[in-house]
Amino acid sequence: MELQRWLTLLSGLVEGLLFTGISFGWVSLVFVLRVEGYFRQPCFNSTTEEGMAPTECTEQDQQLSQVMTVACICNTLTRFPIGYILDRYGTTVTRLIAMLLFITGTLMITLSSPETSVLLYPALSCLMVSGAILYISNVQVGNLFYSYRSTIITIYSGTFDSSALVFLVVKLLYERGVSIRSSFLFLVVCSVFLFLRTIFLMPKTHIPHPLPEAFTYGFKCPTVNKRRDVENKSNKETLKNELVTQSQIQSKGQEVSFRSCVLSWLFLWHIVWVVIIVFCHVIFLSTVNPTLSRLAQNDQTLVSHYSNVFAFTQLCSVFFAPISGLIMDRHKRRPLAPGETKREAELSASILALVLTCLLCFFFYVCFTSTILPLQYLTFILQVACSSFFYGGHQAFVSIAFPMTHFGKISGIAMFVSGVVLLLQFPILRLIQHTLQGNQLLVNIGVVLASLLAFAHPVHVSIYCRNLASQRKCGQKEIKYSLGVGS
Repeated sequence: MELQRWLTLLSGLVEGLLFTGISFGWVSLVFVLRVEGYFRQPCFNSTTEEGMAPTECTEQDQQLSQVMTVACICNTLTRFPIGYILDRYGTTVTRLIAMLLFITGTLMITLSSPETSVLLYPALSCLMVSGAILYISNVQVGNLFYSYRSTIITIYSGTFDSSALVFLVVKLLYERGVSIRSSFLFLVVCSVFLFLRTIFLMPKTHIPHPLPEAFTYGFKCPTVNKRRDVENKSNKETLKNELVTQSQIQSKGQEVSFRSCVLSWLFLWHIVWVVIIVFCHVIFLSTVNPTLSRLAQNDQTLVSHYSNVFAFTQLCSVFFAPISGLIMDRHKRRPLAPGETKREAELSASILALVLTCLLCFFFYVCFTSTILPLQYLTFILQVACSSFFYGGHQAFVSIAFPMTHFGKISGIAMFVSGVVLLLQFPILRLIQHTLQGNQLLVNIGVVLASLLAFAHPVHVSIYCRNLASQRKCGQKEIKYSLGVGS
């Protein structure tokens, strides 16, 4: 059983690096697509005096940026229904959906051509949604290792970001003569790994928290059929007891409803935090290529160099991400204060990670706003660090602050709301391309100012934890879960 847990953990790292966040390497793939002539037809329709297509093609840049924008919106808008499916039907069904989407997306790119450039829209959307589903299904693996639960969640977040390396490899292979079709056909074949891991190393339903001693999972477990009834009963009782212990609810039979979670200030401020940081990252990813081209004065060799550097910095995500998890898990090395619950201790420990994420987001966009090209090296590093802290921190915070029975829905609805807000990207990108003539300085300044609002979330969590501590000091034996709107 111990070996199976470690195989689940390690295979999840491989899966994360190869499949989950490959769409975030879009910057590298865009360079290849430009050379191939995707979305370049409008440029040929507007030739120069010499009869040649212009070197700089605003329409092509706009279309390629919108492919990323549409994919990000589809990803966030589908998070809530995917979270519902995960909570309702379990891991296997959810991962089968992810595999179908991954194969569909890779096949679309394999079969696409400059004449069918429009296929990139559904293709990248499928890849991004499938990667998010695989990542969310892997978050529960942290429940197998309680003492390092948040650390494992954030490590998976790091592999999620670092898998952008896949598109960099596609770009490097393309420069050495390997066609884009061959690379993506190879990815289609690699999806067999996803199926094998789903059957043998992942649960059919969920991995509960806390983990029951009798818990078994995977197709190869010989005692699954005999112990299934015992396991299900044990899991239900354990989850019920955990809710009672964490919440210290006056009535033992009472459960925290999904509605009370969604209407709590804790969740509402978390949504603000998620929306702002996701918005900053997606605006960055949608405009980084034309920004680099503008700062490099359309020197494609220089643009290629910076694209490679950005892709390589994605590798650092797997090193940045565990820092956030270690910060959240640090309280587990000390005994709880009298009357302090595990949930309260974990929330207190999460404040520092939330603040650091906000700081990284602010400074990364300040650097991106600069017109100094060499400063973009620092932008890449800060962006990767912020992304690593954010995705792992978001999942870890939701698993701490709210009952695991609502994890998929709570996590999904936060990303769903951010997806609705991301619809603002279309008028913003149009404003940059047409009104501002590609100079996005004013937009970047507005995004920098908006990023300051994210600090409200850690401030509220700090106040919330102080209120719980003051209740304990006042000798209140029964502390409510405090998920109401007034909390």
